[in-house]
Amino acid sequence: MTTMAFTLRTDAELEAALAELSEARGVSKQEIARAAILEMQARSQHRSKVVSASSASRDRWGDVLDRLGSV
Repeated sequence: MTTMAFTLRTDAELEAALAELSEARGVSKQEIARAAILEMQARSQHRSKVVSASSASRDRWGDVLDRLGSV
């Protein structure tokens, strides 16, 4: 894995949150930010998969669901 430098500008609120999480979890502020970014990406990918699966299900079973809803 190649590492690259990255600057994160923080305000007092973000700095306090990073410090609190860092202390509570016993990891660096960098690791807290890294974990948050990766978690957000994972959630985004999951959401896209759910939307895609839901759309495919509606395409396949929409008429059946409509008929069941009218009973």
